Amino acid sequence: MSAAQAAEQAAEQAARGAYGRLVALLAARTGDVAAAEDALSDAFQSALRHWPGTGVPDRPEAWLLTVARRRLGHARRHRGVADGARVALEWLATPDSPVELPDRRLQLMLVCAHSAIAAEARAPLMLQTVLGLDAARIASCYLASPAAMAQRLVRAKARIRTAGIPFELPGPEALPTRLSSVLEGIYGAYGTGWADVSGADAAVRGLAEEAIWLARVVVALSPEPEARGLLAMMLHAEARRPARRSGDGAYVPLSQQDTALWSRPLMAEAEALLREAARAGTLGRFQLEAAIQSFHISARLTGQRADGALLALYDALADIAPTAGVLVARAAALAEAGHPAAARTALDALGPELAQHQPWWATRARVMALLGDASGAREAARRAAALTEDPAVRAFLLAGLFQPA
Repeated sequence: MSAAQAAEQAAEQAARGAYGRLVALLAARTGDVAAAEDALSDAFQSALRHWPGTGVPDRPEAWLLTVARRRLGHARRHRGVADGARVALEWLATPDSPVELPDRRLQLMLVCAHSAIAAEARAPLMLQTVLGLDAARIASCYLASPAAMAQRLVRAKARIRTAGIPFELPGPEALPTRLSSVLEGIYGAYGTGWADVSGADAAVRGLAEEAIWLARVVVALSPEPEARGLLAMMLHAEARRPARRSGDGAYVPLSQQDTALWSRPLMAEAEALLREAARAGTLGRFQLEAAIQSFHISARLTGQRADGALLALYDALADIAPTAGVLVARAAALAEAGHPAAARTALDALGPELAQHQPWWATRARVMALLGDASGAREAARRAAALTEDPAVRAFLLAGLFQPA
């Protein structure tokens, strides 16, 4: 490995493992998340310039933090702005703080979930600030244009600064609301990582594992049943990861996966979490999503399908969280339950704003195939394939392998 490649690898590992924590530490000095991100970006660029010649330092994160703090110091002096935020934010910047959470990324996510920040910007802000995703990728998660999402994020960061939102743990009365937004952010992170079936996208590599780790932290800290539902949903999905590709790298849909490759320990843990959440007696979005995952797994393992029951779960989920993703999935469940015409009507009701939504086209391809419209299925599959970056998924769609036997 060349010196330049070693430097790039070390920088990538630091970005994936410590980005959110470094931003949190830098923002604790200034109260300005946007400035912290700019300083850290400069530090990474500096690392890529210097490390090939000087070697990767023993503590890359400390090197990056030092360079970024120096950049922030220069910027403050240049602007003549005093560092007045340190006392209020000291608990976050001090490693041995008695109120420190187990993961500094979670600390920053709680700041992003402050009620002064627009609700629709909280989860996207977490994805960018804490987990390092760019605005274009976040926009695709929320069916927004990159420009609109970038503006939303800029406004949210400015709000943190101008409102003087403190980097502190919320009180007991505010914590449940903030945790709800944090769970949305973790959910978005996992979905982004899960979508990279091949694991070839360096920008999101390891993101699913990070989301699971953060969910475990929340579960350990809070009795919130929805946190358990979210973790159960992710574990059920993660259990199937080894079966998503064949030996030659081809995409394998759930209905054709080798169940012997599924992780029984992860599935057992997910079921235990679902039972624990159910004891609270309150049903929420993530518990329903986990129940749907559990249903799919059970149907494959037992060979017993109950499409009507699955559709009922989707109906309940659509009542609670009628997002585009949920409504498209419900249309797919309608089709598999023997109602492809109703599924087509449901999909038509969602367009044309989903014209760039790959799952909408993939689902439509399946629905049209079930209706016997081969040309309509091929056209929808072609559109879906054009909207995916994964060559194996594209090949699966273009080969018409989604069609009924």
